[in-house]
Amino acid sequence: MTQETETGADTPIVWRSLLYVPGNNEKFISKAHTRGADAIILDLEDSVPEAQRQTARDMLPDAVKSVTQAGADPVVRINRPIRHMVKDVEAAVKAGACCLFVTKVDGAGHLKLVAELVEECEREAGRPHGSVKLVAMVETADAYFRAHAIGRASSRVIGMSLGGEDFAMEMGMVPEMETLLVPKQTVMIAAKAAGVMAMGFIGTVADYRDTEGFRANVRKSVKFGFDCASVIHPSGIPILNEEFTPSEDAVAAARRMIEAYDAARLAGKGAITVDDKMIDVPVVIRAERLVARYEAIKAKDAQK
Repeated sequence: MTQETETGADTPIVWRSLLYVPGNNEKFISKAHTRGADAIILDLEDSVPEAQRQTARDMLPDAVKSVTQAGADPVVRINRPIRHMVKDVEAAVKAGACCLFVTKVDGAGHLKLVAELVEECEREAGRPHGSVKLVAMVETADAYFRAHAIGRASSRVIGMSLGGEDFAMEMGMVPEMETLLVPKQTVMIAAKAAGVMAMGFIGTVADYRDTEGFRANVRKSVKFGFDCASVIHPSGIPILNEEFTPSEDAVAAARRMIEAYDAARLAGKGAITVDDKMIDVPVVIRAERLVARYEAIKAKDAQK
């Protein structure tokens, strides 16, 4: 995934952790940059009372400056009702947000409409074309069955997630790991098919105090193929950063595989054994991706 900078150059977007902060809470905003998150989501939706949303929009320019001072990417979660959405997009793009979390996406047409509005706002704000990305939040049963098309709706889309709490509410089910496993995995597969980030984790984090349960949840989600996740409490940030970063041992093993396979290929061999494991093309590609992600994360951390 890439993010276009204000000079127009593409740089990799590398996210492991994203922290939600109410867009009208100056105290939380002022501390957000100290939490170690890769991105800060300035929320204009559920955590902000409707009567306070214009105040939150007015606060965005200063909020973006505040949350980015330690290198985090500034993200804004926008509202679904069209009247609020237009105001949110205009304020977020003008304030310098690099990405918008689009809530309650109902299909590709919805995202295309948002992308069209973003393009107009970019132009008016004098920002480079394509500098504002989108993350699609699938939160309804209808959208669930359109996830494949949603992920491909716009070149601005860089990620998808299933809103577990909202989806469970609509379905009338208890939001637990068991009930959300298939829905979360389906949206994750749709994201991978579209070549965008699969965001989130199996289950939910309603009880943020259960750090060990959360760690086990995230670790399982990494095995499933999720790339990053967001939390509402800063206590989860170190866990996300650690679990979504490939371990030193895994990176060392991956590099051994790549080097051995390159040597074998020059010798005309198609499959070899490394560390008592059979190594062929899919395994090597996975190893290359792991090393690339690790290096991108280290580069990101160096900027914080």
